[in-house]
Amino acid sequence: MLRTALACVLLALGGWAAARWLTYDFQVWTDEGARRLEVALNPVPAPPVTLQGPALPAPTAMPAVLGSGGVTIADFFYTRCETVCLSLGSSFQQLQAALQAEPASGVRLLSISFDGTYDNPKVLQAYAGRLGADAATWRFASVPDPAGQALLLRRLGVVVIPNGLGDFEHNAALLVFDARGRMVRVFDLAEQQLALDYARHLARTQTP
Repeated sequence: MLRTALACVLLALGGWAAARWLTYDFQVWTDEGARRLEVALNPVPAPPVTLQGPALPAPTAMPAVLGSGGVTIADFFYTRCETVCLSLGSSFQQLQAALQAEPASGVRLLSISFDGTYDNPKVLQAYAGRLGADAATWRFASVPDPAGQALLLRRLGVVVIPNGLGDFEHNAALLVFDARGRMVRVFDLAEQQLALDYARHLARTQTP
């Protein structure tokens, strides 16, 4: 009887210790939550992949695009998407309106297509026009090199899965980059205002 009770106690302690380790001291319970906490604790430098886009005068390394001052809120999408990307576009339209009301906020928007083969600068220009994007606040880009694109998605934890029909399943989030080109926070799409408030605060207090 005593042995059984002791075994139960040890098993419970083992389970508690494992749960504590797996959830970062009980702070997160999902893979996405773990990713967000890890980014907050250890900012992720943007890899030196080349971006192209209608607002970029020439193909430019991503760290240079992000590190030219200010804070950037970024998302990943593709122009042929008819599901979650529509919500992302609507969220960024609202963010753009809020930022245009505060021109000196030091915050910019960047939408990156992970369908670099199709979404060339001309396609992105047309898409940006349909959304009413102002290039001074909201830029669009893609990664033309497949290897570079794969590296970028992997480094930033963006999951993209082809569905076999020409479309993709992908996660959606708002990624905040500081003036040094590091991803410092990841927010859920529903946390749009929280992401904006954090980006504004970071822009006011950060040292490039």
